[in-house]
Amino acid sequence: MPTYPDLKGKVAIVTGSGRAKGLGEAMVKRLAAEGCRVVVSDIGAPRGAEIPADAIGTASGIDQVVAEIRAAGGEAIGIACDVLEETSVKALVDQAVAHFGRLDIMVNNAGIGYLMKPLVEMDQASWDAVLGVNLRGVFFGVKHAAIRMIAQGEGGRIINIGSQASKSGFPFAAPYVSSKHGVVGLTRTAAIELGPHRITVNTICPNHVTTGLGAWQNKYFSAATGRNEDTYLKDMRARIPLGRPGLQDDIAKACAFLASSQADYVTGEAMNVSGGEEYH
Repeated sequence: MPTYPDLKGKVAIVTGSGRAKGLGEAMVKRLAAEGCRVVVSDIGAPRGAEIPADAIGTASGIDQVVAEIRAAGGEAIGIACDVLEETSVKALVDQAVAHFGRLDIMVNNAGIGYLMKPLVEMDQASWDAVLGVNLRGVFFGVKHAAIRMIAQGEGGRIINIGSQASKSGFPFAAPYVSSKHGVVGLTRTAAIELGPHRITVNTICPNHVTTGLGAWQNKYFSAATGRNEDTYLKDMRARIPLGRPGLQDDIAKACAFLASSQADYVTGEAMNVSGGEEYH
Protein backbone atom coordinates (compact mmCIF):
# COMPACT_ATOMS: atom_id res chain seq x y z
CA MET A 1 0.00 0.00 0.00
CA PRO A 2 1.65 3.29 -1.05
CA THR A 3 2.42 5.78 1.70
CA TYR A 4 2.05 8.79 -0.60
CA PRO A 5 -0.82 8.22 -3.08
CA ASP A 6 -0.15 11.57 -4.73
CA LEU A 7 3.06 10.17 -6.22
CA LYS A 8 1.15 7.76 -8.45
CA GLY A 9 1.87 8.51 -12.10
CA LYS A 10 4.63 11.05 -11.38
CA VAL A 11 7.82 10.73 -13.40
CA ALA A 12 11.10 10.49 -11.51
CA ILE A 13 14.75 10.26 -12.55
CA VAL A 14 17.31 8.91 -10.07
CA THR A 15 20.95 9.21 -11.11
CA GLY A 16 23.44 6.73 -9.72
CA SER A 17 20.69 4.14 -9.30
CA GLY A 18 22.09 1.26 -11.34
CA ARG A 19 24.21 -0.41 -8.66
CA ALA A 20 22.88 -3.21 -6.46
CA LYS A 21 22.43 -2.32 -2.78
CA GLY A 22 23.20 1.35 -3.37
CA LEU A 23 21.26 4.36 -2.12
CA GLY A 24 20.12 5.13 -5.66
CA GLU A 25 18.69 1.66 -6.13
CA ALA A 26 16.77 1.93 -2.86
CA MET A 27 15.36 5.34 -3.75
CA VAL A 28 14.31 4.47 -7.29
CA LYS A 29 12.63 1.27 -6.09
CA ARG A 30 10.80 3.14 -3.33
CA LEU A 31 9.54 5.78 -5.76
CA ALA A 32 8.40 3.01 -8.12
CA ALA A 33 6.59 1.28 -5.24
CA GLU A 34 4.80 4.57 -4.56
CA GLY A 35 3.51 4.50 -8.14
CA CYS A 36 6.05 6.72 -9.85
CA ARG A 37 7.16 5.98 -13.38
CA VAL A 38 10.91 5.89 -12.95
CA VAL A 39 14.13 6.28 -14.89
CA VAL A 40 17.01 4.18 -13.59
CA SER A 41 20.22 5.93 -14.56
CA ASP A 42 23.93 5.42 -14.04
CA ILE A 43 27.15 5.96 -15.96
CA GLY A 44 26.98 2.47 -17.45
CA ALA A 45 30.68 2.08 -18.29
CA PRO A 46 33.98 3.00 -16.60
CA ARG A 47 35.68 6.32 -17.32
CA GLY A 48 39.42 6.42 -16.68
CA ALA A 49 41.35 5.45 -13.57
CA GLU A 50 39.18 7.52 -11.23
CA ILE A 51 35.89 5.89 -12.28
CA PRO A 52 36.62 2.14 -12.54
CA ALA A 53 34.23 -0.67 -13.39
CA ASP A 54 33.99 -1.94 -9.81
CA ALA A 55 32.79 1.44 -8.50
CA ILE A 56 29.94 2.19 -10.88
CA GLY A 57 26.49 1.14 -11.96
CA THR A 58 27.15 -0.74 -15.19
CA ALA A 59 24.81 -1.11 -18.15
CA SER A 60 23.90 -4.60 -16.92
CA GLY A 61 23.33 -3.18 -13.44
CA ILE A 62 20.90 -0.63 -14.83
CA ASP A 63 19.06 -3.39 -16.71
CA GLN A 64 18.86 -5.51 -13.58
CA VAL A 65 17.30 -2.75 -11.47
CA VAL A 66 14.80 -2.00 -14.25
CA ALA A 67 13.89 -5.69 -14.47
CA GLU A 68 13.37 -5.95 -10.72
CA ILE A 69 11.10 -2.89 -10.66
CA ARG A 70 9.04 -4.27 -13.55
CA ALA A 71 8.82 -7.68 -11.90
CA ALA A 72 7.38 -5.97 -8.81
CA GLY A 73 4.71 -4.31 -10.95
CA GLY A 74 6.40 -0.95 -11.44
CA GLU A 75 7.02 1.06 -14.59
CA ALA A 76 10.69 1.74 -15.33
CA ILE A 77 13.19 2.41 -18.08
CA GLY A 78 16.98 2.58 -17.96
CA ILE A 79 19.11 5.38 -19.44
CA ALA A 80 22.89 5.60 -19.15
CA CYS A 81 24.17 9.06 -18.24
CA ASP A 82 27.63 10.45 -17.49
CA VAL A 83 26.93 13.35 -15.15
CA LEU A 84 30.35 14.83 -15.87
CA GLU A 85 29.01 15.86 -19.27
CA GLU A 86 26.24 18.46 -19.50
CA THR A 87 25.14 17.12 -22.88
CA SER A 88 24.64 13.69 -21.31
CA VAL A 89 22.53 15.08 -18.46
CA LYS A 90 20.42 17.11 -20.87
CA ALA A 91 19.94 13.99 -23.00
CA LEU A 92 18.86 12.04 -19.90
CA VAL A 93 16.11 14.55 -19.18
CA ASP A 94 15.11 14.78 -22.84
CA GLN A 95 14.88 11.00 -23.22
CA ALA A 96 12.88 10.64 -20.01
CA VAL A 97 10.39 13.25 -21.22
CA ALA A 98 10.26 11.70 -24.70
CA HIS A 99 9.29 8.36 -23.13
CA PHE A 100 7.02 9.43 -20.26
CA GLY A 101 5.86 12.85 -21.45
CA ARG A 102 7.02 14.90 -18.48
CA LEU A 103 9.37 15.14 -15.49
CA ASP A 104 8.18 15.70 -11.92
CA ILE A 105 11.00 14.52 -9.65
CA MET A 106 14.78 14.67 -10.13
CA VAL A 107 17.01 12.89 -7.62
CA ASN A 108 20.67 13.82 -8.08
CA ASN A 109 22.37 10.89 -6.38
CA ALA A 110 25.36 9.97 -8.57
CA GLY A 111 28.57 10.46 -6.63
CA ILE A 112 32.13 9.38 -5.89
CA GLY A 113 32.98 8.42 -2.31
CA TYR A 114 35.98 6.16 -2.78
CA LEU A 115 38.88 8.48 -3.73
CA MET A 116 40.27 8.94 -0.22
CA LYS A 117 43.81 10.11 0.60
CA PRO A 118 45.49 12.38 3.13
CA LEU A 119 45.24 16.02 2.09
CA VAL A 120 48.96 16.34 1.31
CA GLU A 121 48.79 13.27 -0.96
CA MET A 122 45.59 14.22 -2.81
CA ASP A 123 46.23 14.60 -6.55
CA GLN A 124 44.47 16.85 -9.02
CA ALA A 125 42.91 13.99 -10.96
CA SER A 126 41.18 12.65 -7.84
CA TRP A 127 40.10 16.13 -6.73
CA ASP A 128 38.69 16.96 -10.16
CA ALA A 129 36.84 13.64 -10.48
CA VAL A 130 35.13 13.97 -7.08
CA LEU A 131 34.20 17.64 -7.49
CA GLY A 132 33.13 16.96 -11.08
CA VAL A 133 30.72 14.14 -10.28
CA ASN A 134 29.54 15.20 -6.83
CA LEU A 135 29.02 18.92 -7.44
CA ARG A 136 29.20 19.76 -11.14
CA GLY A 137 27.06 16.73 -11.94
CA VAL A 138 24.45 17.80 -9.39
CA PHE A 139 24.45 21.30 -10.89
CA PHE A 140 23.75 19.87 -14.35
CA GLY A 141 20.92 17.76 -12.93
CA VAL A 142 19.36 20.70 -11.10
CA LYS A 143 19.69 22.95 -14.14
CA HIS A 144 18.15 20.66 -16.74
CA ALA A 145 15.42 19.35 -14.46
CA ALA A 146 14.53 22.95 -13.63
CA ILE A 147 14.40 23.98 -17.29
CA ARG A 148 11.91 21.20 -17.98
CA MET A 149 9.83 21.77 -14.85
CA ILE A 150 9.59 25.52 -15.52
CA ALA A 151 8.43 24.80 -19.07
CA GLN A 152 5.73 22.44 -17.75
CA GLY A 153 4.50 25.14 -15.36
CA GLU A 154 3.31 22.71 -12.68
CA GLY A 155 6.12 22.83 -10.13
CA GLY A 156 8.35 19.91 -9.28
CA ARG A 157 10.73 18.29 -6.85
CA ILE A 158 14.53 18.32 -7.00
CA ILE A 159 16.27 16.20 -4.36
CA ASN A 160 20.06 16.26 -4.04
CA ILE A 161 21.95 13.61 -2.09
CA GLY A 162 24.48 15.15 0.23
CA SER A 163 26.07 13.53 3.26
CA GLN A 164 26.94 13.99 6.88
CA ALA A 165 30.06 15.36 5.17
CA SER A 166 27.85 18.23 3.98
CA LYS A 167 27.91 19.44 7.58
CA SER A 168 31.14 18.13 9.18
CA GLY A 169 34.73 17.53 8.16
CA PHE A 170 36.30 14.08 7.89
CA PRO A 171 39.96 13.14 7.49
CA PHE A 172 41.27 11.80 4.17
CA ALA A 173 38.20 13.12 2.34
CA ALA A 174 38.98 16.73 1.39
CA PRO A 175 37.35 16.65 -2.08
CA TYR A 176 34.38 14.62 -0.87
CA VAL A 177 33.67 16.93 2.07
CA SER A 178 34.18 20.00 -0.12
CA SER A 179 31.82 18.70 -2.78
CA LYS A 180 29.10 17.74 -0.31
CA HIS A 181 29.29 21.12 1.44
CA GLY A 182 28.95 22.64 -2.03
CA VAL A 183 25.79 20.64 -2.73
CA VAL A 184 24.12 22.33 0.24
CA GLY A 185 25.07 25.78 -1.06
CA LEU A 186 23.77 24.90 -4.51
CA THR A 187 20.54 23.58 -3.00
CA ARG A 188 19.93 26.78 -1.04
CA THR A 189 20.52 29.01 -4.05
CA ALA A 190 18.40 26.86 -6.34
CA ALA A 191 15.56 26.84 -3.80
CA ILE A 192 15.49 30.64 -3.82
CA GLU A 193 15.53 30.92 -7.60
CA LEU A 194 13.07 28.10 -8.30
CA GLY A 195 10.60 28.76 -5.50
CA PRO A 196 8.52 31.14 -7.62
CA HIS A 197 8.01 28.25 -10.05
CA ARG A 198 6.78 25.98 -7.22
CA ILE A 199 9.85 23.78 -7.58
CA THR A 200 11.24 22.67 -4.24
CA VAL A 201 14.94 21.86 -3.89
CA ASN A 202 16.27 19.94 -0.90
CA THR A 203 19.30 17.91 0.13
CA ILE A 204 19.26 14.64 2.09
CA CYS A 205 22.30 14.26 4.35
CA PRO A 206 22.80 10.61 5.39
CA ASN A 207 25.40 9.42 7.83
CA HIS A 208 27.27 6.21 7.06
CA VAL A 209 25.30 3.55 5.20
CA THR A 210 26.96 0.21 4.48
CA THR A 211 26.30 -0.01 0.78
CA GLY A 212 28.94 -1.60 -1.48
CA LEU A 213 30.75 1.74 -1.26
CA GLY A 214 30.11 1.90 2.47
CA ALA A 215 31.75 -1.50 2.97
CA TRP A 216 34.85 -0.22 1.17
CA GLN A 217 34.83 2.88 3.38
CA ASN A 218 34.66 0.71 6.50
CA LYS A 219 37.82 -1.11 5.46
CA TYR A 220 39.61 2.07 4.41
CA PHE A 221 38.83 4.16 7.49
CA SER A 222 39.42 1.37 9.99
CA ALA A 223 42.90 0.80 8.52
CA ALA A 224 43.61 4.54 8.22
CA THR A 225 42.75 5.11 11.88
CA GLY A 226 44.63 2.07 13.17
CA ARG A 227 41.63 -0.02 14.22
CA ASN A 228 40.30 -3.37 13.13
CA GLU A 229 36.99 -3.21 11.32
CA ASP A 230 34.93 -4.61 14.19
CA THR A 231 36.28 -1.94 16.56
CA TYR A 232 35.73 0.77 13.96
CA LEU A 233 32.06 -0.25 13.55
CA LYS A 234 31.55 -0.58 17.30
CA ASP A 235 32.90 2.95 17.79
CA MET A 236 30.60 4.19 15.01
CA ARG A 237 27.52 2.69 16.65
CA ALA A 238 28.50 4.16 20.02
CA ARG A 239 28.42 7.74 18.73
CA ILE A 240 25.01 7.40 17.01
CA PRO A 241 22.14 8.06 19.45
CA LEU A 242 19.91 5.47 17.75
CA GLY A 243 22.71 2.92 18.01
CA ARG A 244 23.15 1.85 14.38
CA PRO A 245 24.43 3.15 11.04
CA GLY A 246 21.91 4.18 8.43
CA LEU A 247 20.12 1.77 6.12
CA GLN A 248 19.35 2.25 2.45
CA ASP A 249 15.65 2.24 3.32
CA ASP A 250 16.12 5.16 5.73
CA ILE A 251 17.27 7.33 2.85
CA ALA A 252 14.59 6.00 0.50
CA LYS A 253 11.89 6.95 3.03
CA ALA A 254 13.24 10.52 3.24
CA CYS A 255 13.34 10.73 -0.55
CA ALA A 256 9.72 9.61 -0.90
CA PHE A 257 8.61 12.15 1.71
CA LEU A 258 10.41 15.05 0.01
CA ALA A 259 8.98 14.00 -3.36
CA SER A 260 5.43 13.92 -2.02
CA SER A 261 2.84 16.64 -1.38
CA GLN A 262 3.54 16.23 2.36
CA ALA A 263 6.70 18.27 1.71
CA ASP A 264 4.98 21.06 -0.25
CA TYR A 265 6.33 23.72 2.13
CA VAL A 266 9.82 22.27 2.56
CA THR A 267 12.57 23.77 0.40
CA GLY A 268 16.18 24.84 0.75
CA GLU A 269 16.71 22.28 3.52
CA ALA A 270 19.70 20.04 4.23
CA MET A 271 17.82 17.24 5.96
CA ASN A 272 19.86 15.04 8.29
CA VAL A 273 19.02 11.33 8.20
CA SER A 274 21.65 10.20 10.64
CA GLY A 275 20.09 8.60 13.71
CA GLY A 276 20.95 11.74 15.65
CA GLU A 277 24.68 11.65 14.85
CA GLU A 278 24.52 14.88 12.88
CA TYR A 279 22.28 17.54 14.38
CA HIS A 280 23.18 20.85 12.71
